[in-house]
Amino acid sequence: MPTPRPRPWRRAHWRAARWHMPLSVALAVLLAVGVFAGAEWTYQRALDSLVNLGGRDTARNALQTVMRRLLDIESAQRGYLLTGRAAYLQPYQAARADLGNAIGRLHEHYRTDPELARLVDTLEEKSLQKVSEAAETIALYDAGSHAAWQGLVLTDIGREKMEAVRRVADVLLATEERRIAGERAAIYRTLEVGRLSVHGLALLSLLAYIFFLRNNAALQASQVTHAAQLRAERDAFEQQVRQRTEELALLNLGLQELREGERGGLARALHDDLGALLTTAKLDLTRLRHALSAPSADVSARLQHLSATLDQGIETKRRLMEGLMPSALQNLGLQAALEQRADELHQRTGVAVERDLQPLELDASTRQALFAVAQGALSNVERHAGASRVVLRLSGEDGAIALSVADNGRGFAERGGSTSALGLRNLRHRIESLGGTFTVRSAPGDGTHVEVRLPGRERPTEPTALPEDPPA
Repeated sequence: MPTPRPRPWRRAHWRAARWHMPLSVALAVLLAVGVFAGAEWTYQRALDSLVNLGGRDTARNALQTVMRRLLDIESAQRGYLLTGRAAYLQPYQAARADLGNAIGRLHEHYRTDPELARLVDTLEEKSLQKVSEAAETIALYDAGSHAAWQGLVLTDIGREKMEAVRRVADVLLATEERRIAGERAAIYRTLEVGRLSVHGLALLSLLAYIFFLRNNAALQASQVTHAAQLRAERDAFEQQVRQRTEELALLNLGLQELREGERGGLARALHDDLGALLTTAKLDLTRLRHALSAPSADVSARLQHLSATLDQGIETKRRLMEGLMPSALQNLGLQAALEQRADELHQRTGVAVERDLQPLELDASTRQALFAVAQGALSNVERHAGASRVVLRLSGEDGAIALSVADNGRGFAERGGSTSALGLRNLRHRIESLGGTFTVRSAPGDGTHVEVRLPGRERPTEPTALPEDPPA
């Protein structure tokens, strides 16, 4: 059978698969990196903006706290000066502590901005001046210098200090509001970029998915074509194998028929030529005995030895003829030949042979093939099985002929090189060439069962049977 050569479509399929897979993997990796990088960039930008926005809001709250606490200090100062009640000094003390904390937060927030840090220093200075002015008036009030604290209050020092604080605070608040607006705008831009990135990546993913589906469809189509080509090649090979098998079966059948013809021709030659010569020699020996009226003892012994030798030759010729073409098979049919073979096995080995043989009308090739199987199986029983019982069956039903030989011997494992296995293999080929089935079941210690099934055949005209030899 010729070796199949590579097909062009196989090479094209291999080349397409060779670059489709790396391209798909590279595209998937690129999209994954893009999604990761875009998400990470958006997250970091938004996080930085939110952190900055939180710091701006803290600074704005601190500025508002400074202004409120200065107003609280001023209100507490005036309430105490007007009423002299010490309860107004409690908000004054709390306001001074909160004021210090708020200014400290402002210093922390603007530590990296020298210009605004100077404004915070100015704010702290003006605030402390306002606090000192309030503390001075309260100290004068507590000392009983009413004219002094009233004169200090009536001056514009307190108002000027508050206006100075308010101007610095307004500058810082405006700066923070502007920066807060910038951070919010940055957040909006980041969200916009993230939105556009997500849309772009989604579009790329959709395009990649479409590309994948297209390549997958092309790959599936290629696989379908590949499978169809493989099926076509397989069917062609199977057809060639079936054709070669049929040709070999016909050749084997022809060889078997040729072999059987040669065996029959050889058997007829032995009967016609050698048998005639031996018979003539035996008749001549008989006439010679009658011609000699009183032969000597030596001559009588030699004539007796010659007669025994001729009898042995005739028996050897008969045995050879039976081996080449059993006379019972040719003259009496398969059933009688199987009966005779079973009797011979029992006489030589003492093995009991149970028989169930139906008389069947069979053609010569079927009859000879079935007898060969029975003879081979019984020979294996005689030489190898060590059995005490054999069952031999021949039946015909449902248009098929079945022959089985089963024994209770030692059985055998499958041994491809053994003589019995080779013999059974040859019998299998012979049966299968006739369109039948050959089955052997055996295991060590479980006996052997040989079964053959052949399709029924009409019996053609039989060849002329060999005549029996005349009695010696």
